[in-house]
Amino acid sequence: MFDQPQFGRRLKRLRTARGLSQADVVGEGMSTGHLSRLESGDRRPTERTVAYLARRLGVDASALTGPPDGRSLSGVLAAVASAPPGTDSTAALGRAVEEDSGEDPAARWQALWLLSQAADRDGDYQLERTRLRELLALSRSLDAPDLHTRSLVRYARCTRAVGDMHTAESTAAEALSVARTAQLSVPDTLAALLELINTETELGRWEAASQHVDELERDLLPRASAVQAAEALWTAAVVSSRKGDDEAAVDRLTTALGLVRGGQQDLTFWARLRTAAAAAALQMSPPRVAAAKEWLTEAASVLDLTGTPAQLQELRALQAHLAFAQGRFEDAALLSRAVLSEEDLRLPYRDRVRLSVLDGRLAIHAGRVEEGVTALQQLARQATQSRHVDLAAHVWQVLATTLAAGIHPSGTAPCPAPSEH
Repeated sequence: MFDQPQFGRRLKRLRTARGLSQADVVGEGMSTGHLSRLESGDRRPTERTVAYLARRLGVDASALTGPPDGRSLSGVLAAVASAPPGTDSTAALGRAVEEDSGEDPAARWQALWLLSQAADRDGDYQLERTRLRELLALSRSLDAPDLHTRSLVRYARCTRAVGDMHTAESTAAEALSVARTAQLSVPDTLAALLELINTETELGRWEAASQHVDELERDLLPRASAVQAAEALWTAAVVSSRKGDDEAAVDRLTTALGLVRGGQQDLTFWARLRTAAAAAALQMSPPRVAAAKEWLTEAASVLDLTGTPAQLQELRALQAHLAFAQGRFEDAALLSRAVLSEEDLRLPYRDRVRLSVLDGRLAIHAGRVEEGVTALQQLARQATQSRHVDLAAHVWQVLATTLAAGIHPSGTAPCPAPSEH
């Protein structure tokens, strides 16, 4: 049995990492006073207590009682940093964070940063959000503007991925304010500005986003690295497309892709940039099908071999959109349903909605008119309520275009696919 006070420390960290209060954990089988004494180390746990708490926390009992690694958090971080390529150190690092006494906040910040990155790669945005909340608190206590800005940028991106636009907007604005006040480096300021532009775009504030793009291209882009410049140009391309200037968007995307040609800087980013460019091309009016096909084919050559489950879901979703734009409706339906039916769907909120919109359009095209129209109306209302103005506009436009194409109430004459995507 794990000795006190180590057991109590691990119990408390498992609870707080899941965002649970003591009352959430105890349920009807234990008092909060008893749990408090366990966490403080004043009372030793019984086997029955351990089993009950493990069930309440959703972990194996060994997570509470297993032997400690024997190394400090700094030691585990050193092992992670020096591990051979391809080594998955997430479990060991998570265990070290649970057992950490908190005496070295900087080491804990670094560990939480790595764990949040791992959660992001897996598409586990709720776990990432939990890690980032503690990361933000630590960065404030460390009085390190650069660490605080990076934490804010990641938190804004994560909350945007789960559809919480109110938090994403305020966090992105704070990140840029901290970066400017502290006169941080170009990479940190650029990252904060890009996240604010992305948030403004999804909120439908295209003029504000355009003004920030002008600032970006004037002040930061000339001093950015190739990878940073590519990401900046991709973000600027999305803004151009939303404003109806698809030619400028294509020019920016082509320039961005040329900056990381061949994947010399970062093969993962090389593939990610191509999926992002393909997504932007498919959302133009009319969609740039040839360009999207080329970029998705290039991305698939990497992701089919090395992609995470989250990256592969994104790739399959975009392949479904491409199939629809090409008029291959059966292929589009098979691909979209395969992704949407996955038990562990890891797409960000925006991509989930867009794929569900495609599913609704396919239902209409197959003659299930009432089903498809109802689904699109519900999606549009949900996007509006969640303040995804750009996304809501997309859904309403799709619905209006589809209805304007001439649908028979019986559903016996499905409408042709509209050119807008």
